[in-house]
Amino acid sequence: MRHLDGLAPLADEYDGFIVDLWGVIHDGVTPYPGAVDCLVQLRDLNRPVVLLSNAPRRAHVAQRAMRRMGIVDSLYTDILTSGEATWTMLRDRPDPFFAALGKRAFHIGPERDRNVLEELPYTIAASPAEADFVLNTGPDDLSGADDPRPYDDILAACAAARLPMICANPDLEVIREGRHIICAGLLTQRYETMLGEDAPDLVRWIGKPDAAIYAPVLHMLGVPRERVLAVGDALRTDIAGARAAGIASCWVLGGIHGAELGEDPNLVEATARDAGLAPVAAVPAFVF
Repeated sequence: MRHLDGLAPLADEYDGFIVDLWGVIHDGVTPYPGAVDCLVQLRDLNRPVVLLSNAPRRAHVAQRAMRRMGIVDSLYTDILTSGEATWTMLRDRPDPFFAALGKRAFHIGPERDRNVLEELPYTIAASPAEADFVLNTGPDDLSGADDPRPYDDILAACAAARLPMICANPDLEVIREGRHIICAGLLTQRYETMLGEDAPDLVRWIGKPDAAIYAPVLHMLGVPRERVLAVGDALRTDIAGARAAGIASCWVLGGIHGAELGEDPNLVEATARDAGLAPVAAVPAFVF
């Protein structure tokens, strides 16, 4: 693993970039220092950048939020979110899991994330007993975003009904303005525990680290796989996902793992090795 100060050397070695959003470019509210400039530099070098995020909302919603932060559309080539991928699969019902779903969704998550169902023929069920499946986009505003335990009762009710669950954000947590926020992935893990041996048949995770999410991104980039570099901060999703897709990766250390890693290169390498991962490089932040 190479330890670099920024992406400039890698921009000479790769022709296209898949870049994570939360923890790399912004913290949910504000761009990280140097991140916007890094996008400018890659654009000026004619290096296409596709943003790949586990955000549980439509791509156009994520773009609107980025514009408010000053991350304009011209800074990147395209974007795919887990929410957009979920919307597409709910629309097309491409496999037996989705084909078997009914039309009544019990939503775990804030109302603002229901755009994952917009323009689709689904209704929101008031309770698990009235639902055909669960759409999990993460913690809601009522039960809070710091602790998964307040969701256990509703998860238990869904499990008792043996409802299929769609996890529209595989992240376990993110950092928003320095605060750790739980995500849909953590709630899904608890749900799988409740389901026991039925979990593989009843739960579908959509997003990184599933290799399937990279296929449309590679199409958007139009660059051979061996010339693509994935850039992300989370070992479990970004770096593991790149490996699953056969793509080289660069680990941004200042995101979700920042507090535990500090600036110790030996610890960085040991942590990646213990996870069975081998990013080609590590950088302190998404800077050029």
